[in-house]
Amino acid sequence: MRTKIIKSQSILSTLIASIALWFGRVIAIPTDTVYGIAVKANKAANIEKLYKIKAREHTKAIPVLIGDISQLPQVTPHISPTLLKLAKNFWPGPLTIIIPKHPGLPENISPTPTLGIRIPDHPAAINILKMVGPLAVTSANISGGADTNTAEEVMAQLDGLVDLIIDGGETESGVPSTVVDLTGKEIKILRTGSIELEEIQKALSI
Repeated sequence: MRTKIIKSQSILSTLIASIALWFGRVIAIPTDTVYGIAVKANKAANIEKLYKIKAREHTKAIPVLIGDISQLPQVTPHISPTLLKLAKNFWPGPLTIIIPKHPGLPENISPTPTLGIRIPDHPAAINILKMVGPLAVTSANISGGADTNTAEEVMAQLDGLVDLIIDGGETESGVPSTVVDLTGKEIKILRTGSIELEEIQKALSI
């Protein structure tokens, strides 16, 4: 099977991508950081495909992308004021927030009771997420391989392993998102990307 590429500017790209996801297919999408491979986040079998394609260890959780703050109840049972403040200040954008995982999500999406979520600042990704709902998304590369910033780079690593690539051009930053953990008594930065701790602290103090 050869992977198909569709330009995100195509009128039907969102619909074609959404249909593929509804049928349990794996697609690659552009985000504001790097390209990611995505499946609907509602079935364990979908999530397993991501682990297999990437040769990823099951001890590593799969992040979830949403298209709007209104989708938060689908991914977490606890929407705290801190979560909402960070979401309104930094989403869409490169901030992944670790929160309690919704019990209705597949167990294999995360080995812990927590989950990383964000809204990507890319119109093609947001259009698909708004149509399909929460997606399990991990970087579009083989584990240990280079991050992918173009559809061509995704094809070089994953041709034949994913069904479809939505070509949204070169990603803007190529820098993975900052990861902040809200599940403990204190906020922790687990990974620093383009958003610094000082920015987060300033947003929370307003």
